[in-house]
Amino acid sequence: MTTDALLADCRARLAFDLLSNTWNAVVLWALRDGPRRPVELRERIGGISSKVLTETLRRLQFNGLVVRQAHSDAARVEYQLTVLGQTLLAPIDAVGAWAFEHGDAVMAAQEAACTSDPQSPPPTC
Repeated sequence: MTTDALLADCRARLAFDLLSNTWNAVVLWALRDGPRRPVELRERIGGISSKVLTETLRRLQFNGLVVRQAHSDAARVEYQLTVLGQTLLAPIDAVGAWAFEHGDAVMAAQEAACTSDPQSPPPTC
């Protein structure tokens, strides 16, 4: 086993991969207060389609971060964080705090990069 965070078999890279998908962290954060039905998650999150939410929940379930609970009423399904999923709340909160503190500086740098050379803008301008 290696401790080099850039190698594919490193556990740190696994964590970065889990959090690199925008919706993973958002859905985990939306589940922090307890179980939610998919429709409740969509209302709480906003801007996520049913298809993307379903894909995200399946991915999180595959990785052991959420559990799907089907109730006796076949139409009622809820998702909730596992103990493992709960361990990601502190890192997600830390990244959110960083974004709150430094987000304006990042956006200013992006704007400066987009306006500095209009002939050769970065791909996200």
